[in-house]
Amino acid sequence: MRENIPEFLWNLLTEQYGEELAEKITDGYVAERAVTLRVNRLKATPEEIKTQLSQVGIAYEAVDWSEDALIICGAREEAVRQIPAYEDGGIYLQSLSSMMPPLCLNPQPKECILDMAAAPGGKTTQMAALSGNLAQITACEKNKVRSERLKYNLEKQGASCAFVMVEDARKLDDFFSFDKILLDAPCSGSGTLAVGEHGITSKFTKELITRSAKTQEELLKKAIKLLKPGHEMIYSTCSILELENEKSLKKVLGKQAEIVPLDQAMFPGVTYLPVKVPGTLCVCPDERYEGFFVAKIRKN
Repeated sequence: MRENIPEFLWNLLTEQYGEELAEKITDGYVAERAVTLRVNRLKATPEEIKTQLSQVGIAYEAVDWSEDALIICGAREEAVRQIPAYEDGGIYLQSLSSMMPPLCLNPQPKECILDMAAAPGGKTTQMAALSGNLAQITACEKNKVRSERLKYNLEKQGASCAFVMVEDARKLDDFFSFDKILLDAPCSGSGTLAVGEHGITSKFTKELITRSAKTQEELLKKAIKLLKPGHEMIYSTCSILELENEKSLKKVLGKQAEIVPLDQAMFPGVTYLPVKVPGTLCVCPDERYEGFFVAKIRKN
C-alpha cells in the first residue's frame, strides 16, 4: 500500500501524526467507504425514506448523532438513486463527515447566513432544512457551471430560503454582514483520497496544498470581516493536514476572533485525529467517514 501513497504525503502525515496514525489514515484511504445519505426534512421524513429503502431491499443503519443520516448496507449509489425519494429531493447523497459542519453551526429561523463556497449544495440544503426553510441563506459560488448545479440542487431539495450569488466570496463587499457563516473552504481533499490500484490521482500535489492554504486564509479573513461581532461561524475542510487547518486558523484569528470549543461527544462513533488547536475536530478517514476538519469561531 505504501508504494501507492505519494512520498510527500506520507512525509506530511508522519511528521504531523507519527507513523502509527499515518498507517491508520492510509488504511482509511484504501477502505471502500459506505454510501450514506441525509433525509431532507423539507420533503420527507426518516420513516418514509426507511420504508422506500426496505421496499426495494436496501438495508440501512441509523447514525447515533442524527436521525436524518443513514448508512446504506450492501448497496452502492446507483441502487439508492432508483428510489422515488431521490428524484423527488427527499434524500441527498452526502458523506457523514460533511453533515457535521452545518450541525455545528446550528442555523435557526430568521438568521442571515452566508455559505461562502456553496456548490454543489449539500451543506446549503442541509442548513435550509435545519432552519425549517426559514433562515435567509446567501450561497456563493464563483464558478458559473458549478453555480447552475447548486441552483438545481436547491430547487430539487425545496430549499427556497437560499439565494445563489455567482461571485467569489473573497470579493464580497464589506458592507454585508451576517449572523452566521459557513466556510467549507476549497482544499486539497487530503481527507477524502482513495487509493486505487494505480495509486492516488496525479491531481493531488504539494502545489495544490500550498495553493489551497493561501485561498483558505483569504476566505477566512473575509469571513471574519463579514461576520457580526459576537456571532459565530464554522470553518471546515475535507483535509486532515495542519497546513490547511490549524495553521490557516493561527495565521488569521489573532485578537479579532477566538475558537469556540466543539465537543467530540456531539458525534458518537466518530474516530478523531489529534489537533494542534484545542476545541477543533479532525475526523480520521475510515470505511464510514471521510477525513474532515471543523472549527467554530466567534468574532470578538
